[in-house]
Amino acid sequence: MTENRPPLDLTAVRRDLLGPDRALRSVRVVDSTGSTNTDLLTQHEAGVDIDGMVLIAEHQSAGRGRNGRSWSSPPRSQIALSVGLRVAGLPPAGWGWLPLLTGVAVVDAVTAITGLETGLKWPNDILVGDHKLGGILAEVAAPDPVIVVGLGLNVSLRADEAPDARATSLLMLGSTMLDRSALLGSILAEWTARIDRWRGAGGADAGLMADYRRRSLTLGTRVRAELPGGREIVGFATDIDELGQLQIRTAAEAGSPMVAVAAGDITHLRPAD
Repeated sequence: MTENRPPLDLTAVRRDLLGPDRALRSVRVVDSTGSTNTDLLTQHEAGVDIDGMVLIAEHQSAGRGRNGRSWSSPPRSQIALSVGLRVAGLPPAGWGWLPLLTGVAVVDAVTAITGLETGLKWPNDILVGDHKLGGILAEVAAPDPVIVVGLGLNVSLRADEAPDARATSLLMLGSTMLDRSALLGSILAEWTARIDRWRGAGGADAGLMADYRRRSLTLGTRVRAELPGGREIVGFATDIDELGQLQIRTAAEAGSPMVAVAAGDITHLRPAD
């Protein structure tokens, strides 16, 4: 049902955030698609310049998460978008920070609009408590230096529409601020500011890294990183390094072995206790 879920209004985004010399150059909304990430990657393969292109879907029937996990949601109940970003000239060592900074932008926008305190579970989940409000997926359009960053954020999803018990939405959390157009504008404004800094620094600078650490719900906790082949690493999540990797100390004592885990190397990250 969409009667209480109005369509997105892109007027403010187009007026305030787009420009030929800005991080965002175009924005388009479609009624329905399988996956906005897939659509942008397909356009790139066809020779379209997707740098600064924002694609938004009012409904995604085959949204994709990490490790090929799929999900869907009712029309107009989410903000579902993907952004293309050319990273030529930027060191690949800094690319891993792009989805992390996207998470910071989303958390700050949600807090500014709704007042809800949200946080980030490394590497790509937006949480309120133990419940997932949204997720981020970044994909490299290899072999070219172009990255597509996708976001799904639950806005007016009801409990009976949720795909699993861990999923939540702004509506389910009691927020009365469900204006997706305002949320979209705030998210893209926050994202643009951080991407400009990221590009200017050639990666995440000390301030951007500190922003992420303050919003992290993973750091300081005991975690189990599940790896392909049934392997796992258990220990204390102590930091995020300059590559965007999670640093895990495998024992409580200072000086204990430290292991760096990249987002692409894990199947699941769970609390160890």
